[in-house]
Amino acid sequence: MRSPKKPNTSHSIFQRLLNHARAKGEDFNLLLFRYGVERLLYRLSISPYAEKFILKGASLFLVWKGQNYRVTKDADLLGLGPADADHLIGVFKELCRTASDDVDGIEFMPDTVRATPIREEQHYGGIRVTLEGLLYQARISLQIDIGYGDVVTPGPERIKFPTLLGASPPRLLAYSRYSMVAEKLEAMIRLGIANSRMKDFYDMWLLSRLFEFDGRTLCEAVRNTFNRRSTALPVGLPIAFTDEFRKSSQKLTQWRAFVRNSKPENIPKDFDTVIGEVAAFLMPVVGAARDDQIIESNWAQGGPWG
Repeated sequence: MRSPKKPNTSHSIFQRLLNHARAKGEDFNLLLFRYGVERLLYRLSISPYAEKFILKGASLFLVWKGQNYRVTKDADLLGLGPADADHLIGVFKELCRTASDDVDGIEFMPDTVRATPIREEQHYGGIRVTLEGLLYQARISLQIDIGYGDVVTPGPERIKFPTLLGASPPRLLAYSRYSMVAEKLEAMIRLGIANSRMKDFYDMWLLSRLFEFDGRTLCEAVRNTFNRRSTALPVGLPIAFTDEFRKSSQKLTQWRAFVRNSKPENIPKDFDTVIGEVAAFLMPVVGAARDDQIIESNWAQGGPWG
């Protein structure tokens, strides 16, 4: 059923978020988006569909480290049910009508739910769901990209999604760091010189700096993802790590646009450095996974690797 409208509560929460944005110097619209995602995920977590989706993407940095390291304007899920747009429209309309246990002030509007195939050349299939929520007088537009068919190694984790104002947190299945690395690596190799997903290079660099990885599990994740996506592991240096790519004027332009729009934190001074450090992190894993070898050591946070 639809949550009852509580205008006073809605206004109060709107004002608390506005005060938070002013105190922290954050973009209010991005904060509204984060709040909208949080409360939609909560409705998913208490619904019959909770086990049918696995949270993935840059939102997981918020789960793992308590902060977003770059601007993100969508949420990503792996769908375990049918990859059917009409089915997803029905699911998300039902979520919009789901009453929250908390009075969180936001109303999601079922009549705004849309679902369309993702046809971007650089995206590994999937369906994009869009919908709108209303918090006081603010309309919050949400975009949820849902992929299908991928494998999570060593398996999905159960997480508690952080909340902005102390409401009941979403408790969901989520990707492992290992599969995040594997999928971003696969995209880098598959797309080659056509790759404009600069966020993947930043995310990979960040993952290598923030976390330690078990070498054996990392190799397994890479093998599993490449096998599932029918992508061959390269024998030589992938195009994405070559001078042709890292010194390309087009790639430098794309990188600068990413930095300007996504405002990534703690970023190296130039694109060439990012590519070099990402290659140092990944190439030993590529070789071991390709040759069915086992890396017994841990991949230390920040290196060295190999």
